[in-house]
Amino acid sequence: MIKVQNLTKKFGQKVAVNDISFDVKPGEIFGFLGPNGAGKTTTIKMIVGLLEPDQGHITVSGVDVVKDSLESKKKFAYVPDNPDIYENLTGYQYLNFIANIYDVSEQDRKARIEKYSRLFEIEGDLNDYLKGFSHGMKQKVALIGALVSDPDVLILDEPMVGLDPKSAFNLKEVMRERCDLGKSVFFSTHVMEVAEKICDRISIIKSGDIIAYGTIDELRQRAHSSESLEQLFLELTE
Repeated sequence: MIKVQNLTKKFGQKVAVNDISFDVKPGEIFGFLGPNGAGKTTTIKMIVGLLEPDQGHITVSGVDVVKDSLESKKKFAYVPDNPDIYENLTGYQYLNFIANIYDVSEQDRKARIEKYSRLFEIEGDLNDYLKGFSHGMKQKVALIGALVSDPDVLILDEPMVGLDPKSAFNLKEVMRERCDLGKSVFFSTHVMEVAEKICDRISIIKSGDIIAYGTIDELRQRAHSSESLEQLFLELTE
């Protein structure tokens, strides 16, 4: 679903992402882990087309994100770590705006908005203006907006931040449900326990370099360790 090959990005003399490669398969939850400043968000911004790589190639569902940017954006939905949504719209207006962009039918958008707003327990607030929403409520609306188009790939940057425990649990269920249908989820997180429980494979980035890549069992085998992902992460990144 996502293929990253020899990806590099520099800001002046600083190498933020250094010749990295990985792929995300259909039906897979893929975790992208790393300490602050490691290059996670820079990589994600290149995948979604917000930054142009200095070198390398990225495809989403076989579409080159640089050469065919508009077509590639039809294949995924992206929720950043700090959702920047249109605060002068109501929740419903925003979600219908997103549905219009993706040309979602009236029947499908109504069913999906109803389903996910109930799941995230926000259906009673969608007639209110977004400027009055808390960070967690905006996060929920952004997630519903990502799901309303039923994309092939969900790309989520720290999606659990700001969510209450029940909503975080329900999001994890949604991620697995989508992958069971052959779709994919690519997400970054600092919560190692979440990554260990739900990810099929992970990649760990440090100072712009991929330092570990594979299933958690494969990482343990390479490290000759049976420790938790949290302990492996600390050992690898320190």
